[in-house]
Amino acid sequence: MSSPPSRFARSPFREDDGLGCEAALAGRPRAGIAAVARPRGARGFTLIELLVAISVMALIAILSWRGLDGMVRAQESTRQRADEMLVLQAALGQWGTDLDALMPVANTTPLDWDGQVLRLTRRSSAVPDEGALVVAWTRRNNNQGVGQWLRWQSPPVRTRADWRQAWEQAAQWARTPGDAERRYEVTLLPLDSWQIFYYRGGAWSNPQSSTGTSSGDSTSAIPDGIRVQITLPPGQALAGQLTRDWVNPVLGGGRS
Repeated sequence: MSSPPSRFARSPFREDDGLGCEAALAGRPRAGIAAVARPRGARGFTLIELLVAISVMALIAILSWRGLDGMVRAQESTRQRADEMLVLQAALGQWGTDLDALMPVANTTPLDWDGQVLRLTRRSSAVPDEGALVVAWTRRNNNQGVGQWLRWQSPPVRTRADWRQAWEQAAQWARTPGDAERRYEVTLLPLDSWQIFYYRGGAWSNPQSSTGTSSGDSTSAIPDGIRVQITLPPGQALAGQLTRDWVNPVLGGGRS
């Protein structure tokens, strides 16, 4: 009878071949472990490299945003300046048009400045002619306390009685305007202050101190030139003082 194998039986592998078992098992796939083939030399990004890449992208995004914001601000400033320039040109154009159309009428006042409002009598530009117009220019603060340059124009007048009524209404509009007077006013642009000078006798002077020829001819009440100095308020695209001179066309100076 054969004896049972002893637990001290000699291993079939040699003692000097300790790697034989591992070598024999190396060629067999282990249960539960999938063999993954990785290309030789392939490697991923380290955490430091990812952090550096994210930081660089964040910096580029910030710089790009600041650049776009600067472009938008520059475009907005240019647009605002262009809009204000158009408004200013339209206001000064209307100012010159009113002075060019000054209409001396016997026993009337074609032009008057009292330090607050400039009133004038001008021809109508309508075709056919509807009669004379009384126009007034003044500066007045709005409800927010912002100074504004305003223009007022009466309906066409055909008689001296109508002209006198419109002339007085223009003066009232400049001081204590009511709803009836405000219907004919137009807000032109923000204005900090303004001054007017007359050119007579070869020099500029205050209209309230300069005098014309004391005669019945109303044409003498129109000076040789009129200078307006307007000061635009700060905080806008256009600010500071602007001077506009008008030359009486009768003197051959042409338009302002």
